[in-house]
Amino acid sequence: MAQARLLGNRYRLDSVVGRGGMGTVWRAFDVMLDREVAVKEVVLPPGLNESERGVLYERTFREARASARLNHSGVVTVHDVVEESDRPWIVMELVLAPSLQDLLERGPMEHRRVADIGLQMLGALRHAHEKGILHRDVKPSNVLITDTGRVVLTDFGIAQVEGDTTLTQTGLVMGSPAYIPPERAQGERAVPASDLWALGATLYAAVEGRSPYERSDAMASLQAALTEPVPPARNAGPLAHVLEGLLAREPVHRMTAAQAHPLLTRVAMLPPPAAQVEETVADEPSGRFMPTRADDASETVLDPDDLNPPTRRDPGQFQPTSRPHNQARPQSPSPSQNGTHYQRPRPGQDPE
Repeated sequence: MAQARLLGNRYRLDSVVGRGGMGTVWRAFDVMLDREVAVKEVVLPPGLNESERGVLYERTFREARASARLNHSGVVTVHDVVEESDRPWIVMELVLAPSLQDLLERGPMEHRRVADIGLQMLGALRHAHEKGILHRDVKPSNVLITDTGRVVLTDFGIAQVEGDTTLTQTGLVMGSPAYIPPERAQGERAVPASDLWALGATLYAAVEGRSPYERSDAMASLQAALTEPVPPARNAGPLAHVLEGLLAREPVHRMTAAQAHPLLTRVAMLPPPAAQVEETVADEPSGRFMPTRADDASETVLDPDDLNPPTRRDPGQFQPTSRPHNQARPQSPSPSQNGTHYQRPRPGQDPE
């Protein structure tokens, strides 16, 4: 049996646990601190010139710097960076868990679980944004879910760090086409709202089984992001409103993290489907009290201001409504040159 390689005279490379576009991830052991770790080895594609190799190596160090600035349970912790064999290696926390993409191969998820995943992802993204870091590649394969329910955002390999020189070449779109927001498909600079769009697309995939712009190839996905409205989510149920808001075409019309949080919280706190009692109407009083969904919800205490954000907001901002998820909603969004957004019906006016 071949002897395991010892990286930097400290990290023993035991086995490969994953491969991606930017390299190979090893399961390793830190012989100094007597603990298991993950080590990301950057494997460059053949045929690159010296300049291109330098750019990819710098991107690896950018990933390490970005992750090292974050201290959040929803982000993989970076322990060390080692240079060996003319390439960088990132030593990270070992998270042995399937990705959301792996779990979706079994089929769409239940609404409450999707909302909980969304809340944890939202927390990680808000923490990163507060540190001046954009992820720019949020997608199901970059979301790990442990058996305890912990959700971990991984792969900051193309993260944009405030203050760093942009590495992406002009006209080159980085990221996964099926999860790239419209503004980035147009070549515009990423903003925090871009990560929120990708979050919305990831949650959309969790309930629908595919991203809104998943097509036969990368160019078709980019073209759809540029020209097509988001297909209505047929299985979103109580998540429909938050998905509509996060997937608004224009960043200025997109739901903010502060607006999305209470809406996801409300769905995550719904009773399990088996415990939801259907409301019945009897011709004669039954003499027995039957709890309804509203009665069950009365046990949950939430800030009304959180669930019903004020409607007096800056022009162009997403206007959340307080309509319960089981009421009728417009059958299709109203397109405009500024994108797709939604307005609260006037008092006394039923949704069309």
